[in-house]
Amino acid sequence: MRGMIEEITAALGVHGLIPRGGFAFGVGDAVPDGPSGTSAKSVLLVGQAGATPWSHFRSWYEKQPRQIANPLDTWSREVIASIAEKFGARAVSPSDRPYLPFQQWAMRAEGLKPSPLGILMHPQYGLWHAYRGALLFEDEVAVPEQGDAIHLCDACVEKPCLKSCPVDAYSGEGFAYQACLAHVRGANGEPCRSSGCLDRNACPYGTSYRYPPEVQAFHMASFARAAS
Repeated sequence: MRGMIEEITAALGVHGLIPRGGFAFGVGDAVPDGPSGTSAKSVLLVGQAGATPWSHFRSWYEKQPRQIANPLDTWSREVIASIAEKFGARAVSPSDRPYLPFQQWAMRAEGLKPSPLGILMHPQYGLWHAYRGALLFEDEVAVPEQGDAIHLCDACVEKPCLKSCPVDAYSGEGFAYQACLAHVRGANGEPCRSSGCLDRNACPYGTSYRYPPEVQAFHMASFARAAS
């Protein structure tokens, strides 16, 4: 099984994706179905560090109809599904309905905790990473055990991520969704539309993995377009 993980890592790398940890389901877990419809035994998360998939996605996207809905999600599904088929797994996505507990899976797989913005804080990548899907296996997949990661937010006294948004979208009371959306869509939202969330960009950790402005603008445009 270890050799298979190495093969999966290589197959993901062709698309700029990486394994993001995994685990075997245990007693008491809500276990999804595997590829044959029986209960899965293991999950391997798939995602990215920084913007490494962007060039691969853009190459694919340029060949697609411009009216395609949720293109990054569609690309991720296609890539991960092809790898799942090759390795006898079931591919699932964070946007699947009913929703699967991707955030809980990620916290368990990599020992991460949420930042004040809700994004999981990674000790190397900071806030600049994502989970694009997962592979479900009906066998136990041997992945390295990972303990709790250092939670960088605990050592961050200034919390600039809570002080940079012009509409104070993030606070101890949660995310002010409508205020953020109205600002991004409004006359004063150009800095956010062109360069991404100001609170997220204010985080001092993982800056070498920060998404380029083009990538952040793409995500912000998707937020403004899809939200209601």
